[in-house]
Amino acid sequence: MLTNLYNKAFHGHYLDAQATSILDPRVLDAMLPFETHKHGNPHSTQHGFGKEAHGAVEKARKDIARAINAEPNEIIFTGGATECGNISIKGSMRYLKQKGKKHLIVSNVEHKCILESALDLEPEGFEATILPVKKDGTVDPADVEKAIRPDTGLVSCMAVNNEIGTINPLADIAQMCKAHDVLFHTDAAQAFGKIPIDVKKMGINLLSLTGHKIHGPKGIGALFIGSKPRVRVEPIVSGGGQERNIRSGTLAVPLIVGLGKAAEIAYREMKYDSPYVESLGKYLISEIQRKLPKATFNGSLEHRWFGCVNVSLNTIESAKLMTKIPEFAFSSGSACIHNDDEPSYVLKAIGLSKQAAKTTVRIGLSKFTTKEDVDLFLKKLEELQ
Repeated sequence: MLTNLYNKAFHGHYLDAQATSILDPRVLDAMLPFETHKHGNPHSTQHGFGKEAHGAVEKARKDIARAINAEPNEIIFTGGATECGNISIKGSMRYLKQKGKKHLIVSNVEHKCILESALDLEPEGFEATILPVKKDGTVDPADVEKAIRPDTGLVSCMAVNNEIGTINPLADIAQMCKAHDVLFHTDAAQAFGKIPIDVKKMGINLLSLTGHKIHGPKGIGALFIGSKPRVRVEPIVSGGGQERNIRSGTLAVPLIVGLGKAAEIAYREMKYDSPYVESLGKYLISEIQRKLPKATFNGSLEHRWFGCVNVSLNTIESAKLMTKIPEFAFSSGSACIHNDDEPSYVLKAIGLSKQAAKTTVRIGLSKFTTKEDVDLFLKKLEELQ
């Protein structure tokens, strides 16, 4: 049923799920009433409209919390994972500065919102260690431990890399941070709703997520801020004190309802959707290996989310390939970075040459992707070699 709805709504073949995912029709159905006739402001609860909006927001908060085994009061709504990253890095470190913690650690393949936030703090007297990843694109917990200092306040390591799909050993890194009294943040934008995440078991203090990577709406995210132990962050925007005075501003109820519905669906249907996407990704990889012997894959083939396949074709530049098969939507790198002259910093970090990077494509699969989509794409790749 979902595939039929997708085929009616989209022309061509969408293989760019890491950039953004297709909106689930059930999510749209949940949102529409709050765009058309449920007009209340959730912060104005003196009347029925406001109470209804407030109730919808709190239901979404509970659904998101349930998906990561958090408490509802640990979920803060934001405008997306980029804002979550900024709050996590800047907000936590500015609070920790008064405790003598002025050092933080981030990997060199983090999303730009993490890397830039860390560097933004340097003029304020903070110091950031940008930690190199292994050749397979994963973070080595031993390297993290070596980089920790007495004044380290925070480590940030993404759950699933947005370009190469590698999965990091979050629990190992989190437990190491706990042993050194260091906060641990993970950017889970590409992991939430796809792989199991339990913030309590894993020992995660801060976690960023977003709606549009799980078939929800764009422009909405949520930040988990742990309460046991209590994590303190300073707000980075001044305002009316909404969201526990951490993220001021009137909440976007339709978007929050959409995020909550997407989280509810992802949590409930992960046991079906994730194995489906994994099998499709493994099929794609095996067929590329069989049909395109010059192709090489980027990132660990063992520790990865198989919905993200990053491959250097080594026979045709990705920009040229895109012009040859415009009916297929895929990517040559992160949707968050636009610089055609320079290869992706993530690909450079794992040692790819500039020439190999120019032939690299990222193929993003989801529950809406069909085997026919993949087979047609493979056929075109084979024809163009």
